[in-house]
Amino acid sequence: MKNQIKYIIFTVLSVLIFSCKTNKVTDNYKTNIPASNRQPVITKTVKTGIDMLQESDFAILKDKKVGLVTNPTGVNRNLKSTVDILFESPEVNLVALFAPEHGVRGDLPAGKQFNTIIDKKTGLSVFSLYGKNKIPTAEAMKMVDVIVYDIQDIGVRSYTFISTMGIIMETAADYGKEVLILDRPNPLGGNRIEGSLVDSGFYSFVSRYNIPYIYGLTCGELALLMNNEGLLKNGKQCNLQVVQMKNWKRNMTFGETGLQWVPTSPHIPNWQTAYYYAATGIIGELNSSMIGIGYTLPFQVLAYENIDADKLTKALNSLDLKGVIFRPVYFKPFYGNNKGKLLKGSQIHITDYKSVNLTQIQFLFLQETCKINSSFNVFTNNRKNKSFDLACGSDKYRKLLTKYYSYDSIKDLWNKDIGKFKTLSEKYYLYN
Repeated sequence: MKNQIKYIIFTVLSVLIFSCKTNKVTDNYKTNIPASNRQPVITKTVKTGIDMLQESDFAILKDKKVGLVTNPTGVNRNLKSTVDILFESPEVNLVALFAPEHGVRGDLPAGKQFNTIIDKKTGLSVFSLYGKNKIPTAEAMKMVDVIVYDIQDIGVRSYTFISTMGIIMETAADYGKEVLILDRPNPLGGNRIEGSLVDSGFYSFVSRYNIPYIYGLTCGELALLMNNEGLLKNGKQCNLQVVQMKNWKRNMTFGETGLQWVPTSPHIPNWQTAYYYAATGIIGELNSSMIGIGYTLPFQVLAYENIDADKLTKALNSLDLKGVIFRPVYFKPFYGNNKGKLLKGSQIHITDYKSVNLTQIQFLFLQETCKINSSFNVFTNNRKNKSFDLACGSDKYRKLLTKYYSYDSIKDLWNKDIGKFKTLSEKYYLYN
């Protein structure tokens, strides 16, 4: 009996000791995992503008003729299309659809311009915002009382959905119509601002409004800022309302929202790609294959035919940039301007999304590549140079880079407007 009691006590003590050791090991293991590799902690799933509109039983749209600007990213948290949600609701009189590039269902090829078509599922007219004229027609505007906008953006000025949003607001002001923005998360978060404002003479569809390259606002916040700060064409103002999200915080990554990502365009297949777009999209205007378009890593590589991949990677890593490391990469694009050619360079691996400076990466690539190969020059095509200038919002950057091939030559100019814009934009924050 005594032996049995001793055995039981020994067993219990052994289990307790092992449990304590296991907990310590587990805790240590957890704390040693880099922040960027941990699974996102989701406390509450974010509810987007369309979710909140549904919960309100569409009260704000009752007794109004509704037009909807959307694309495949316009879905609720269960991935049901905003088109179908509004069309099926007895509380909503949806009378017209408006489509940017790719159409409201995503069934039109990239770059294909189109005129008015019919949505097969609803039978509604789809008015083009991606034809020769990107402005809604008088016919379309006369049909509606309010235009609802529901498109997922990626938080970068050159990504043109925000230009479409602004045009809708300007046109609504002309016709005395209401605009309702269904808000969505900014996948770059609500605290990141990078790049300068747009110089006079360099406004275009990729830099239509005077905001930094990365502007740190949701589309709803940006709409409020543009509407109230005279950024719309000729200082126009529309009757604007924003349906706010629930549970979104400014410091969230998209992975922490609990929402599913719907590709915003063919080369933005997941939410992380938005970071890489910001890191390489500008120099991609010079050569799209150079940044992985046409291969399986869109926006995630920096490569060229006559680059030594090992030397470039070593040079970039020696800069000791926060939140990013590089590795050598070799690939042949499946399509595009360098189809079938062996390109060599570096793959970008963002390790800490919250500390990395995104836009500087592409300029530092030009700097380091030129050091390695003094004959390297990507500014050889006047048409592409113009596209680069328009994405930057000025030709000053190209002129300085071709003269010095040094990021330091443009750094202060590129960052000069950040503080001023942050002060301005904070007035329109809808979220903490």
